[in-house]
Amino acid sequence: MAVLLFVPVAGASGKQRSFNLGDRTLRQGDKGSDVRLVQKYLTRAGLRTEVDGVFGSGTKSSVRDFERVQRRRVDGIVTRADALILKDVALNGGAVASVAATGGALPKNQPLPPPPAPPPLLLGPGMVATINPDGTATAPALAPPVVQQMIDAGNRIATKPYIYGGGHGKWENPGYDCSGSVSYALHGGGLLDQAMASGDFMKWGDPGPGQWVTIYANGGHMYAVIAGLRFDTSGRSSAGTRWQADMRSGKGYEVRHPPGL
Repeated sequence: MAVLLFVPVAGASGKQRSFNLGDRTLRQGDKGSDVRLVQKYLTRAGLRTEVDGVFGSGTKSSVRDFERVQRRRVDGIVTRADALILKDVALNGGAVASVAATGGALPKNQPLPPPPAPPPLLLGPGMVATINPDGTATAPALAPPVVQQMIDAGNRIATKPYIYGGGHGKWENPGYDCSGSVSYALHGGGLLDQAMASGDFMKWGDPGPGQWVTIYANGGHMYAVIAGLRFDTSGRSSAGTRWQADMRSGKGYEVRHPPGL
């Protein structure tokens, strides 16, 4: 008499398995917590996607759109590198030479955060830039020429889209990432000959906040405060411009400034 053995199949109960993002390559048909996280990041990056933990045709379409915008191979498959870049874009704009570019693992246990970074120095009357209705900024009357040139350069890319790696390799691009954006502004002021990654800015210039220009950088993101305005890819999707009047926490960032500024 034949004996039939029942071998349970993973996922047969309908429950989705738990995976850390980056554990595996994701493609249509996959299910799990990592798929759910990818869907959340896609939505946060501006590609509304149903968050159900199932990699269906809708998720694949969003992934393809993301790959197309970020100038990656358009195949609808989320590799480990794709997942890390997506996380960077969704959370803070991403950065060249961050964990996404260097091949590091997604951190599971975050270390204790460092003490808060010092805020930019307060500026007096006539020293603060203003934001115009079109998303550009007007340099303050008392700004030195190099600061005015940085603001003019920032205006040229203020409303351009975020593109991972944009601004690295050549100055003129259809879009810019966080370090590419700050590099472009610094280049406009004659302070930088070639674009730098966010990690490189952690040791660039002089330590601490500057009077006119303060740079905040870590391995995953960076931004600058120029004449009292924040120049930052993070928030551009909601504000419509890299120029933003509100400040953000500097916790976890190295604070530097160009010598003399």
